[in-house]
Amino acid sequence: MREGDCTNLGDLVTEPEVEALVRGICFKTGPPRTVGVELEWIVHEPHRPRLPLAPERLDAAYVALRALPLRSALTVEPGGQLELSSLPAATLTECVSAMRADLTAVRTALREHGLVVSGHGTDPWRPPRRVLRQPRYDALEASLDRAGPAGRSMMCSSASVQVCLDAGYEEPGPLGHGRRWLLAHLLGAVLVAAFANSPMLSGRSTGWRSTRQLLWERIDSGRSGAPPLGAEPRSAWARHVLDAPVMCVRSDEGPWQVPEGLSFREWIRGAGPRPPTRSDLDYHLTTLFPPVRPRGHLELRMIDAQPGDDGWLVPLAVTTALFDDPEAAETAYRVVKPLAERAGPLPAPHNPLWRDAARLGLADPELREAATACFTAALDALPRLGVDEDVRRAVADFTHRYVVRGRCPADDVLDLPHPTSQGRTVRS
Repeated sequence: MREGDCTNLGDLVTEPEVEALVRGICFKTGPPRTVGVELEWIVHEPHRPRLPLAPERLDAAYVALRALPLRSALTVEPGGQLELSSLPAATLTECVSAMRADLTAVRTALREHGLVVSGHGTDPWRPPRRVLRQPRYDALEASLDRAGPAGRSMMCSSASVQVCLDAGYEEPGPLGHGRRWLLAHLLGAVLVAAFANSPMLSGRSTGWRSTRQLLWERIDSGRSGAPPLGAEPRSAWARHVLDAPVMCVRSDEGPWQVPEGLSFREWIRGAGPRPPTRSDLDYHLTTLFPPVRPRGHLELRMIDAQPGDDGWLVPLAVTTALFDDPEAAETAYRVVKPLAERAGPLPAPHNPLWRDAARLGLADPELREAATACFTAALDALPRLGVDEDVRRAVADFTHRYVVRGRCPADDVLDLPHPTSQGRTVRS
């Protein structure tokens, strides 16, 4: 969507219209047939990762990248992080193959500019610094600043692996959209713990395996939280959208307004500076960042970026297997369902289950047990999904190296000494 064209008063929305639109737009049901992945990367010099990169240098590199014949959409995050978003693929193998090809082309082009990409959930070396100056990010920064510094670190220093899966069948069952919605929020904590890979931020150890998830937990729950899980998914999400805070009121001229404490429902009822339009609703949906975001499909946003050239394919393969293979989905649901009691009434990620997953990773015995069972089910399912041997081997290697040992990638980082920005050493 363009950032202009935002004050067309010929397309106003009412509360019933918003509920109907959100229910129709965000949960499109049917057989689970496609999979996609969105990868974010920290960009830096290969031998001087602490060096801040000049915006002009990043701009030149990204101009070269945009000239590449990529299948994935290429975008830039506010701190200069690179994001590649795949097209929906008919199979997991097709998704992996297409993203690998695009990443090879991107890495080759970046090397010509003296740059590389690394998979970290948060930038381990540099403080947050925004390089994109656009009205959207000016407004987002102003809005998030009200809750403290976590928002700027999230915008400028974080990176993730986001797995995108179909919402599922309309009917109940292991592949039904209601079951998949609940599974995503309970399994999500297990994925946070298993793939935690952000124990460092701005040169310091934070004491958390997933500092990236800690940042989301410290952001206003209306923007980063999930709706309550007890209700029917469409109704719960529609209410959440209406009651969530409005990030900004856009304008074709001048800075965008950043209201405080204004929900979209209140805006419809006349509390804003002008009536909201359908375009405003569409934009509002893009400013909500729950761990599971319904966008016609389910976007699972809780996984830290992973180390290594192909580390990303393990969470992609495991998550897809646990959602799209009926036997694995049933196993995963039985395994994670008891975690709901530990989560309590608060929505993810602002509850004890998600907080422990981010802080402890798989050092938490209950999460380790759940992860072991889920990864085993995923390994069993991958041949049934026709997945290539190299992907199955990568998942098996990760399972044996980390999961069964109660470790996550963050533990490898914490085993090493880390010089702080002041030259001291921080150990976990």
